[in-house]
Amino acid sequence: MKTKIFFVLFTVLSIINISETMAQTNSDENTSDKLVILWTSDDPYLAERMVLMYAHAAKNNRWFNEVTIIIWGPSAKMVAENLKIQEKLKAMQKDGVEIKACIACATAYGVVEDLKNLDFEVKGMGKPLTDYLKSDAKVLSL
Repeated sequence: MKTKIFFVLFTVLSIINISETMAQTNSDENTSDKLVILWTSDDPYLAERMVLMYAHAAKNNRWFNEVTIIIWGPSAKMVAENLKIQEKLKAMQKDGVEIKACIACATAYGVVEDLKNLDFEVKGMGKPLTDYLKSDAKVLSL
């Protein structure tokens, strides 16, 4: 009887351990398949020919499961003023690219409401950026 109880207990603990290992593996895979672009430049050519082009292609071609653009610094003002860039960002957002903006930067440039009206997530980004950097996410800064 003790042998049967030990065997059942051993089997249950083994299944729990395997499940936890698989969950950890899946979590690692999800994090490592995330691209975050920290966009700080107000150069519209860099925006069109690198930031937007690569982020959109990375999402549409499934090079990464998740693609996030963080609008930070001078890019906040440029996005708020450039209709062509806004249109491209909205199209990317429809295709699943997450668009976020640093509220401190948007406030400094007086464009918080402009970015919110575009349905971009405007919030404190220091902690989320730190979390991305500490994870297996790929962070590209431009």
